[in-house]
Amino acid sequence: MDKQQFFLKLNPPRPSFIMDMTEDEKNIMQAHVGYWMGLLNDGIAVVFGPVMDPAGGYGAGVVSVDSEEQLKEIIANDPANGLNRYEYHPMRAVFKQS
Repeated sequence: MDKQQFFLKLNPPRPSFIMDMTEDEKNIMQAHVGYWMGLLNDGIAVVFGPVMDPAGGYGAGVVSVDSEEQLKEIIANDPANGLNRYEYHPMRAVFKQS
């Protein structure tokens, strides 16, 4: 079965979130980064990180998964899901040929 790629946007609870996280929020976001590093190391995440939009930062990532159901499971297990809100869209990713 061919992999499917999705673009994910992690919407923070407020526009200033990147600059003014509480200690509890920082702990959640550190767990979130650890979770995504695992996905990156497993070859599921292609890229991820914060986007420093002057209007308000947010997280972005691209994943390569077997199905949308797998993507939904990834989102459900993310420690930052709930504090932040995910949106995602199918993507026609182009990869460098080896």
